[in-house]
Amino acid sequence: MKFTIFFTLLSLGAVLSFAQEKKATKAKAKPKSVVVQPTMADVSYDKHKMTVIDFWKAEGEGPRPLHIYIHGGGWIGGDKKSGWKDAKTWLDKGISYAAVNYRLTGEASLPAPVHDAARAIQFIKSKAGEWNIQKDNIVLSGGSAGACTSMWILCHDDLADPKSSDPVERESTRVQGAAVAGGQTSIDPKQIEPWLGPMVLQHNMINMAVGEKTIAGALKNYDKHAELFKEFSAYNHVSKDDPPLLMTYGSDMTLPSKSAGHGIHHPVYGVKMKEKCDEAGMECHLLVSGVSTSEEYSSKNVFIAEILLGK
Repeated sequence: MKFTIFFTLLSLGAVLSFAQEKKATKAKAKPKSVVVQPTMADVSYDKHKMTVIDFWKAEGEGPRPLHIYIHGGGWIGGDKKSGWKDAKTWLDKGISYAAVNYRLTGEASLPAPVHDAARAIQFIKSKAGEWNIQKDNIVLSGGSAGACTSMWILCHDDLADPKSSDPVERESTRVQGAAVAGGQTSIDPKQIEPWLGPMVLQHNMINMAVGEKTIAGALKNYDKHAELFKEFSAYNHVSKDDPPLLMTYGSDMTLPSKSAGHGIHHPVYGVKMKEKCDEAGMECHLLVSGVSTSEEYSSKNVFIAEILLGK
């Protein structure tokens, strides 16, 4: 009986030891990313509670290029702090970094979330001298709704108003590129349902974008909202003179889309955008594992670095 207990305890100890070693190896294989505190946090760029940015000032000779991160969350949720983990990557390259918050559609529907982000860019440019930024060397990034916003800003005509009494509004919204992930190139339900199937419309991003509580309401009142749906779809603003775009998506090309989450981030968004860009003559790169690659760029980080630091 004593021997049985001894060998049981010995075996249990071996199992626990193996588990601890495995856990330690796993932890060692995936080191925790270093989070760098912003140089300036929650800087207001407009009068609303959510219109604030965080800014990290890079070291280097002369004014620094800038990477601006716009968070995702369907314009319904999310926060700029999701971008904090990437700040060190860019600071180490001598690239300044900013992360943007904006009003969400529960508070203010379109155009608020997108126009807020555009104003954030103008505000940062107005601080170029003070913050040591090259305001003509900026790349945007973001995922999901942050990608949707970034692509809209990239492709849309300049929102600058040279006659405005507000110095921020006199700044340009044009940037030098955008690298995005899982972005919606259109939010028009009449366009995306044929692309992706009915499940995409079950994501609240589409109806909340125009201030409707349900997709049924958004469709019933489609004529009322059609202008907003079309205006805030980057697909409708593509032109030859737009800066370069790189898009990444997950590899599940299943159609029709299987769920609201699958549909709202579906790779077909990227396929359709790439076709439109190629037709217009706009530089566009699409990375979808097993489906589409770029001869020039293996990842969004390579794309961003090469634009901001030169090839």
